[in-house]
Amino acid sequence: MADSIKTPGTLLLGILLISTGVACDFAPVAAARQTPAPSPAAGEQAERPIQIENESDLPDTYPHAPYTLHFQARGGVPVFHWRVEKGALPPGMRLEENGLLHGAAERTGEFQFTVAVRDGGQPESAVQKAFTLRVRSALSLRWKTPAHVNGNRIEGSVDVSNTTPDDIDLTFIVMAVAGNGRATAIGYQHFVLRGGTPAMELPFGDTLPHGGYVVHVDAVGEVAPKNLIYRDRMVTPTTLQVTVGP
Repeated sequence: MADSIKTPGTLLLGILLISTGVACDFAPVAAARQTPAPSPAAGEQAERPIQIENESDLPDTYPHAPYTLHFQARGGVPVFHWRVEKGALPPGMRLEENGLLHGAAERTGEFQFTVAVRDGGQPESAVQKAFTLRVRSALSLRWKTPAHVNGNRIEGSVDVSNTTPDDIDLTFIVMAVAGNGRATAIGYQHFVLRGGTPAMELPFGDTLPHGGYVVHVDAVGEVAPKNLIYRDRMVTPTTLQVTVGP
């Protein structure tokens, strides 16, 4: 049987303690070194919470225009899976599982919907965010100077806008319709409205016989290479009375 080998100092200390009846354990002469805990590797850092980076107001579009947008997420564990959680996309558009929103809106409107994304973690993480997508009129009319009576004239002006990148062949016509249904043209223009025109003022006006009139403003635009037709119209909310004249 092998015995532990003790130094003379240790042996003498042991004899003295035994002789006095004190129990003891012999510890190693050198204290054990403290081993520091290993630092985590760069790839082992704690995961960041998953977040959707896109702004809540998405870029506008207009009817029949091609639209493409990628939803982006950060944090979490790839791969990400996307879906529309509630609400509705504009008709003609869809969201793929990889986060690609694409298509061509079929009509104007303001569409509100919530998008959800989940990651590839175990367990998986998920987050939702609400978005707004506005489909604006490609060709739009707004009153600049509302139609009004000035003596024996009805006159005013409108702003016409082209929000598309395409040049539009525009026909603009204003009719004053009397109570008996007879219509008189008091404004007409035909020209190319350049793409990206925010507001072009178009005046109208003419003299009219005594009577009451409802003013109809109509704009029709064509993009022949794409076989697209755009239209907008306005009507005065009340009848305008011309009291001067025969």
